[in-house]
Amino acid sequence: MNPPPARSLPGRLRTGHGRPSGPSLPRVTGGLLLSLFALLLGLLPAPAQAASLTEVSGFGSNPGNLQMFRYIPDGLPAGRPLVVALHGCTQSAAAYDNETGWTRWADEWGFALLLPQQRSANNANSCFNWFQSADFSRGQGEALSVKQMVDRMAADHGTDRSRVFVTGLSAGGAMTAVMAASYPDVFAGAAVVAGLPFDCARTVAAAFGCMTPGSDLGARQWGDKVRAAYPSYAGPYPTMAVWHGTADATVAPMNMTELVEQWTDVHGTDSVADVSDTVQGHPHKVYRGNGGRDVVETYSLTGMGHGQPVDPGSGEAQCGIAGAYVLDANICGSYRIGRSWGLAAPDGGGTLPAPSTPAVTAVSDSSVSLTWDAVAGAVSYRVLRDGAVAGTPTSASFTDTGLSPGSTYTYTVSAVDGSGAAGTPSAPVRATTTGAPHACYTDNNYNHVAAGRAHQVLGTVYANGSGQSMGLYNVFVTHTLEETSPGHFVIADFGCPS
Repeated sequence: MNPPPARSLPGRLRTGHGRPSGPSLPRVTGGLLLSLFALLLGLLPAPAQAASLTEVSGFGSNPGNLQMFRYIPDGLPAGRPLVVALHGCTQSAAAYDNETGWTRWADEWGFALLLPQQRSANNANSCFNWFQSADFSRGQGEALSVKQMVDRMAADHGTDRSRVFVTGLSAGGAMTAVMAASYPDVFAGAAVVAGLPFDCARTVAAAFGCMTPGSDLGARQWGDKVRAAYPSYAGPYPTMAVWHGTADATVAPMNMTELVEQWTDVHGTDSVADVSDTVQGHPHKVYRGNGGRDVVETYSLTGMGHGQPVDPGSGEAQCGIAGAYVLDANICGSYRIGRSWGLAAPDGGGTLPAPSTPAVTAVSDSSVSLTWDAVAGAVSYRVLRDGAVAGTPTSASFTDTGLSPGSTYTYTVSAVDGSGAAGTPSAPVRATTTGAPHACYTDNNYNHVAAGRAHQVLGTVYANGSGQSMGLYNVFVTHTLEETSPGHFVIADFGCPS
């Protein structure tokens, strides 16, 4: 195989709106090389929100020759977070945003959105060159271009530099790992979707091997690659979320395992999950560092192929438009990623900084205790549990009570000034209560009654214990019931355990 020059390397696999055929790797020709590279993302439908994005020029030396697009919600004040979203091969910035829903969350949660865009002059299929050291090294190429875009956003919009996050799909996911490793001083969190570990490849042939079957290194070897990207750095590294389909035949699921090993090692913890649960039908794991802080989490998307998970609809947690390599997996990746970064926490309009070092100090079957560093000028604090206010203590500690056993909760803390305005939220911390989680049962009303979880009166079914009405006594009406105590059931259709 004779690859073309580095700045004109082809994409992963040529695709249209349908799925491409897959000739075998051994017969690699120039056209097949182009095809194989473009598989890191298929062509998406034309964007519906192109007018919502604005191209920006003059953001620095731009050694990677990238384009910069930004989306700023109307009336966005200074001091808000920034999300950098990196598209995959053959996509535009607008198409990626349109399909995955990031603009919706920017509007609802109040953050700026930066969408770098590759040029075909750099890569024939518009893939970010994650496998070229001239583009993934700190201070060089495409990585530096993205960093310069972040600097421009901060200068123009007063970005909160402590809340800059990066995510991307496929080739953009691989480039997300690049940005987290090469610029840990810039990013607070990263989310790799269907991507690869940092510095997995430095040649075209190695890139193919990393994609599938994957590269199996030890955790320390992977971690050393990240540390070598910025050898003098001694500060905190970004948190890392990894999303990957279990049926991904383009970028092997093994890459999720290797990313976990890489970033748990970087954070000084092991690759044994502290939390293993299921979110909207998909296995989810959390790995914690010092103080109980979540540093790595994974979503293993059951039965999903290569792509970004979406859940089309207008519900609170829904997003996206299913298309080629943007897949309806009944879970909105951008929503879950944004919440894990604390972006969904309401901002009270205050100017006080975020409380530092929030930590979980104790848990029980029904409570979680938290502490954080006091903030000068704060008269109280606002503690949010899963985005809702859990308490407003006047000191730098709080115990949240009345919780469900065996359940996981995410907390952020904001300092409140004398006017009652809450400032910047802290980094999120997650805690899991002790004890067995409440049992959950999803079935039709007939079977709920037969199993003793409900009873029927004159053709209407009621949950045992709570007495909540469940509708008609038949096999067509389905509910999820949560057993909150022995023999006491409540309807939990929107999440169980609650």
